This record gives sequence, C-alpha cells and structure tokens, in this order.
Amino acid sequence: MKLSEIKYADQLILTTEQLAEFYDTTADRIKQNFAYNKDKFEEGKHYFLLEGSELKRFKNQVGNSDLVAERTAHLYLWTKRGASRHSKMLGTDRAWDMYDALEENYFNRPQFRLPETPEEKIQVLLENSGNVNKKLKLVDKRVKALEDDQSLTPSEYSYLSRRVNHKVAEYVEMHNMKLNREQRARLFKDISTGINEVANVRTRIQVRKKSFDAVCDFIEAWVPSVATTTIVKQLGDKVAQG
Repeated sequence: MKLSEIKYADQLILTTEQLAEFYDTTADRIKQNFAYNKDKFEEGKHYFLLEGSELKRFKNQVGNSDLVAERTAHLYLWTKRGASRHSKMLGTDRAWDMYDALEENYFNRPQFRLPETPEEKIQVLLENSGNVNKKLKLVDKRVKALEDDQSLTPSEYSYLSRRVNHKVAEYVEMHNMKLNREQRARLFKDISTGINEVANVRTRIQVRKKSFDAVCDFIEAWVPSVATTTIVKQLGDKVAQG
C-alpha cells in the first residue's frame, strides 16, 4: 500500500521544505522564524529533531521518497501545532489558507483502512451477507472510489510543485523574458488557477489522486492566458517608465 501519510512518534508530520512549499515561502524563512522564536516552540509538541541513528531509521521508513536529502545531518519534523505556529508567524493570507487546507485534508483527514487482499474483500461481503458476486463488484467499486478520492502523497505533491516551477521557467526562457518578482507571480498564479479548475479544488493541496494525471497533462500543455500575458507586459512597461 502506498504511503499517503508520513508519521513520526505516532503523529502526522511535515518537513521544513513541505511547509515552505505549502505556505508559498522559502525553507530559509521557516528556519529563520524558528531560530528567532525558538522559545515559543517545544520539542515533542511542535516539532521533532532527528539526528544520528534516529534520522537513519526515519530515512528507511520513508524509503525512496524525496522527503529527506541524502546527506542531511539533522532533520526537523513539524507537527500540526508546529505547522499552525509557523502559519501565524508568517501572517500571510496564503499561509492561513494553506494551514486550513492542511488541517482539513492532512492532519484531520478521516482515517479508514481499505480492504486490500481478496480475503479481506470476501470477509467484508460475508459480514454483510447477500449475493457474494454482486456485493464483490460493489465493494470493488467503492474501494476504487475511495482510492481515487485520497489526497496526494507528499511525494506526489512535491512532484507537481517541481513540474509547475519547471514549466514556468521553461516558458520564461523560451520567450527570452526578464521578469521581476511581480511578473513571475502573475505567471504562477495563472498556472495555479488552471490546476485548481482542472482538479475542481480551491487550493493545490486539495488535488485528489483521481485528478493527478489530468493535472500533469495540463501542466505539460500550459501557456498563460492572453489576460495574464497582457498584465505581465503592462507590469514590465510600468517598471520601465518608473
């Protein structure tokens, strides 16, 4: 079964890099906020610090995912309370919105275990009695629906973020554009809006597995709208005139 949640000490956690992606900031900003306000964080309550053998065990737990860099000497893992504290310190609308989404779709996501083996599926049928063949098809259908409605794994979410960054950079390079921060933000807003529309969600973190392939196809084919390209040009003209 694919890992859909990352746990440590029986708690759902996020890495610094994941928090930075979700809150639309940088890992350095997260680290700086922590360093300046370390007295407001309690280890074991807001975060865990992994080093040495404990870090090695965690690396083995997450396997081949890109959650932990190969040469990382220590790793901070943030709990639900730690993620909340960071969103308050950042104080941006984006951070607040993304924490709400994290709380709804990750930290407080309803827990369920899908029947995986044929024996488990049959047991479900026997417990409910009735026509075995008919109910087996029904269970398979429901299992498929539950699987499709699962949130993306951290690795899948990171993959989409990398694809978005690469696609925007590719467009900028292809058109020999020299953009300021505000112009780049317009391009990222355009592609993010498209992703949300394709997946029928409010924010990217709410994308479900059933929409993953469609979102990947959209990113591959993305070009900014005429409105966005016009605004980007206007912003460039404004800077030149200023």
